[in-house]
Amino acid sequence: MIIYEKLDEIHKKAIDEFGGALNREQLYQFKVNYLGKNGLVTELMKEMAKLSVEDKKEFGRRINVVKQDLETQYTERFETLKLKELDEQMRRESLDLTLPPPRQPRGNPHPVHRVRDEVVQILSRIGYSLRLGPSIETDYYNFEALNIPKNHPARDMQDTFFVDDTHVLRTHTSPIQIHSLEAESLPLRIIGTGPVFRVDSDISHLPNFHQIEGMCVDRKISMADLKGTITYFVKEFFGSDLKTRFRPSYFPFTEPSAEVDCQCPICKGKGCSLCKNSGWIEIGGAGLMNPKVLLAAKVKYPEWTGFAFGFGLERMAIIKYGIPDIRLLPENNLSFLKQF
Repeated sequence: MIIYEKLDEIHKKAIDEFGGALNREQLYQFKVNYLGKNGLVTELMKEMAKLSVEDKKEFGRRINVVKQDLETQYTERFETLKLKELDEQMRRESLDLTLPPPRQPRGNPHPVHRVRDEVVQILSRIGYSLRLGPSIETDYYNFEALNIPKNHPARDMQDTFFVDDTHVLRTHTSPIQIHSLEAESLPLRIIGTGPVFRVDSDISHLPNFHQIEGMCVDRKISMADLKGTITYFVKEFFGSDLKTRFRPSYFPFTEPSAEVDCQCPICKGKGCSLCKNSGWIEIGGAGLMNPKVLLAAKVKYPEWTGFAFGFGLERMAIIKYGIPDIRLLPENNLSFLKQF
């Protein structure tokens, strides 16, 4: 039949053109010419309407065989041309191993880390050395050894993440003081630092933040020693022209206790938005170590006395760099961090 002859002719011609394609684009166009919506094979199928029922079955079988064969021929030729083009590309192109690699952007120290390192450096100049401690503490070291027994109202000041009945994510770095007193000989001057965790989050508080604190235990320690240390630190960290002041306060682990303020480093005490026009900014807490804390660590009181002070590193970064919102610090936005 003429229709079968046409099919055989189209089949042979398609195979010849597929085999003679010079590139994948030309091969694809040949495929469209034969197997596309308006291709020769598709157009020939429309002539089936003129055939008898028996001839339709036979012609349908043959045309399916042709289509499958052409699909196979196309796939094989496509892979062949793909490898050929890749070989040609590799011959054309060469790798210059003498070229320098692309420059990668360098990171900057986080402002909290900058503050931490500067505080450690300042205090190390007067004999303090760094100590670290675990982020998960027992209830004893986080509370009881620091004169905060169970059901004490002071525990309400530190909303806490409990790991289990006897372990918490530490709410302050003060347990480092107890570990150091138990393990080391006196006199002792240490800096403790690291992350702390509290159930607290707003414009000036984070559930996970960083503290740094100092502890000095020696003979005949007084509030004058504490005030002298804090004054030295503030002048070194914020500027030599700034004053400090102590306001009476309460902390279970110190007695007497004080809130520490310094003149605003932005306005130099004149009043601005950072200090809420008061001229002063609270930077932390301090006090002489409570005898109960020393005795819990088996320190012979009153032969040995001491003082302790602590600051929030995020708060120190806010004051030093004039950062408007503490929540910017943990976001790690590169455009923000590049400013430091």
